[in-house]
Amino acid sequence: MRVQDIMVTEVKSCRPGTDLAAVTQIMWANDCGALPVVDNGGKVIGMITDRDISIALWSKNRLPSDVVVSQVKPPVVYTCAAEDDIHAALDTMQTKQVRRLPVVGKDGSLRGLLCLNDIALNAKKQNALSYADVVKTLQAVCGHRMVRQATAA
Repeated sequence: MRVQDIMVTEVKSCRPGTDLAAVTQIMWANDCGALPVVDNGGKVIGMITDRDISIALWSKNRLPSDVVVSQVKPPVVYTCAAEDDIHAALDTMQTKQVRRLPVVGKDGSLRGLLCLNDIALNAKKQNALSYADVVKTLQAVCGHRMVRQATAA
């Protein structure tokens, strides 16, 4: 199974200069929690998530309309290609602890988006993805990056 068999092809995106109020509105209107960030040529240069927005607004104590994507988005973006084997994409999700991968062409342009929820919903359809593959990826993505201590009740 290839990434193209599961990826979403109608993807909303934003630019580095888009303010967070506009990004949030796009996310709300399209029922998504992340957007690829593209430059003027359509090349993927980042991803911004609803979590990135929440933490940025809290830490900056500013209005969403006063903060732009370039001030918030993480400096690294992980991508895959439509022709990639789905297991290679799952490996990237697991090791980088990301729920979504922009799918890019050879020139880096946005072609689609591979989301963990779409992977879960499509598991077993073509017998190329097992439930174990999905659960392993979900466990890796959801793993805490910092050790947390349990509190006694």
